[in-house]
This record gives sequence, C-alpha cells and structure tokens, in this order.
Amino acid sequence: MNPFSYIPAATTDAALSAITAGATSDSVADDRVLPRFIAGGTNLLDLMKENISRPSALVDVNALALSAIESTPQGGMLLGALARNADTAYHPGVRRDYPLLTSAILAGASPQIRNMASNGGNLLQRTRCYYFYDVGVPCNKRNPGSGCPARDGLSRNHAVLGASEHCIATHPSDMCVALAALEAVVHVRSQQGTRSIAMADFHRLPDERPDVDTNLRPDELITGIELPSARQFAAHSAYLKLRDRASYAFALVSVAAMLDFAADGTVRQARIALGGVAHKPWRVPDAEACLVGLMPTAENFQLAADRLLQGARAYGTAPTNGFKIPMAQRAVVRALMLATEGTVTNDVAAQDSDDTGERT
Repeated sequence: MNPFSYIPAATTDAALSAITAGATSDSVADDRVLPRFIAGGTNLLDLMKENISRPSALVDVNALALSAIESTPQGGMLLGALARNADTAYHPGVRRDYPLLTSAILAGASPQIRNMASNGGNLLQRTRCYYFYDVGVPCNKRNPGSGCPARDGLSRNHAVLGASEHCIATHPSDMCVALAALEAVVHVRSQQGTRSIAMADFHRLPDERPDVDTNLRPDELITGIELPSARQFAAHSAYLKLRDRASYAFALVSVAAMLDFAADGTVRQARIALGGVAHKPWRVPDAEACLVGLMPTAENFQLAADRLLQGARAYGTAPTNGFKIPMAQRAVVRALMLATEGTVTNDVAAQDSDDTGERT
C-alpha cells in the first residue's frame, strides 16, 4: 500500500490551500503522486488500488457548499460539482429542460455508483483501456514514452477518431457526451482566481501527451457545470448507447442527439455528439450544419453521420475495432430518428433493462 495523507476540507479556500501545500518537488516531477481532490471516489479509488495513481494526499471536498442545482439568470442551470449524478438526473428542472442529460446519466454505470459519483468527478474519469489498467504492460497514458500496445493489439473498445500514434484510448463518460452536445461550460477555481472552460475545450485529444486528459490544472477545483438554455431541444432529444451488455458497461458507441424544428418541419438546429469513439466526446459542427433546412429523413441523417465519421480508421490486429465505424454511422441515424419522434428519457435504463428507454 502507498501511504497518503487524508485531509478533510471545510471550505473551498481550505481545500485549495491543502492541494497546493501538498505538491512537493517530487510530486511535481511525477504527477501520479500529486495530491488529489476526492468526492465520490468511484474512479480514483480504483486507480489507487491498481497502483496507477499514487497521490501523496487526498483532499476530501464533500463538505464544501458545491452541491446545489439551480437556475441561472440567463435561463440555464448551474449544476454543483458535488451534486451526485443520481440527484442531477432526477432533478425536476434537469428532467424538464435537459432530458438529454437525464437520459445520458441513467444510461451509465449502476444506481449505486450514480448515487456516489459527483458531477465534477464524472468529468475527470480516466479511460477504461485494459492496457492502461494493466501495470505489467507498456502504456503511454500511464508511462509516457513506453508505447501503446493497443494500436497493434486488442482494440475492440478503442478510438477510431482523433487518435494519435501515442494513444487510441477512449473517454468513458456518458454524461460528458450529453454535456458536449449541450455546450456546457465548466467553472473552476484555484488560489489564483476563477475561470470558465467550454466543454469542447475541457478534454484533450491524445496527440503527444496522452497522459494529460484535460486542460484542468492540478491546483484547480471544479466548482460547477453551467448549462445554457436548451428548451428548444427539450421535445426532441435522445441518448443512444450501444454496449456489450445492458448492465454496468461502457459504450462501444454512444450518440447524444438534439433537434429543433422550424414551422415547416425542416431542421432548424441540430446537435450531435459521439461517445466511445475518441479520447473526448466527438462533435463536428459541419455535420450538424448540413442538416439545417432539410427534412428529418434517414437519408439526410446519413449525410451528417458520414461527416461525423470522416477520417475514422481502424486499429489493432484482427478482429480490429473497425466495426465501430459503420456502427457509429448507423447509431447516429437511429438516434436522430428517435429524437425526431420525441424525447427518450431512459427511465427504463435506470432499471438496467432497456437501452432505448421510454419516449415522451
């Protein structure tokens, strides 16, 4: 067991002071031992048990006043970073105005984990790549420069978009895919002040630094997630998740789809985000723009699917992960067709029995 300090923080200032004070010269040289904030710990504790993360200190932030879910003056909502995933999914305002987010959260993990996992922690999940979790094999995300065996090995769960020669891992969150489509903004705070990060810029592609998942600095604490008003999409949204089994499985491919229609029935606005295919939730604005002014047909939705998957490639030895490319294309069309028909709530998915949920 790796020894670590446990520091319960009563205030945000105390938490930020503790995380900064705990960063020694040794920890700066090896960010795996940097102090970490802990809330639900549903991923961090697993990483510690597997000896992937060895923080010198855990700063417990559960006592901070960051769990409120409330409306903003701009007509949106602010989700506290410490609000639990389950409380967020079932919040009346979220269910009414952001059913896509409810649907995505209920498609993920298990009820027990959703009751523990915090909104801020959900954003900071690390990949479930089996090479990353196996400390006996090389992994550029775990040990930069050691190699990426997934590129030429077993790649079923890996990326087909936005990958690099250094890493083909995928981001595991369902919630983040919906937040990308909703164009959420992440609010963070450090001892230097506050700043806001657009959801599109929060997570990173692997490039030459696959060990760095986000643009969040080690001394920054997520305080909230702001959702812009999206009432125009509330009646036509769907989160579709394709996975190997119905219960507690990460997506092979997932799609967050939202549509807004003009009076003549044509598409006025579209939002589409893909999960399970890249190192971050995947959006292509041109794919959404190509639907504007068109009727909601499978043929037109296929145009968007083709643009979203442009540049996708398979990796690994036979069988490769190439099946994800046509799967994702079909999933995009299916999700958009579901959104056209109405909003999918995924209430049934909360009982781990149906991926498509109930339509309202």
